[in-house]
Amino acid sequence: MYGWIWRKLPFGLPGKLAGSLLITASVLALLWYVVFPWAEPLLPFDDVQVTQDSGVPGGEPGLENAPDSEVSGEPTGDEHELPYDTEQNNTPPPSPTR
Repeated sequence: MYGWIWRKLPFGLPGKLAGSLLITASVLALLWYVVFPWAEPLLPFDDVQVTQDSGVPGGEPGLENAPDSEVSGEPTGDEHELPYDTEQNNTPPPSPTR
């Protein structure tokens, strides 16, 4: 197919190169502005559903209105200690050779 297109493009090598670039740009524009927007609702990439309850049938009862930290079992507030200092930058300055 590409050989047939190359043979049918007119005006020698410069015309064939310009025609090839024009055809490629046209196909990319068609994909970008027509095909991809049409196909986006059909693809599951943005199908994210965030709910307040667990959303799991048969899940633990009574946790529907609990804060997220109580549901996940993670510590809340000051109980969660970070292993590094968040008040200052502890990284050394960059060396002048880099």
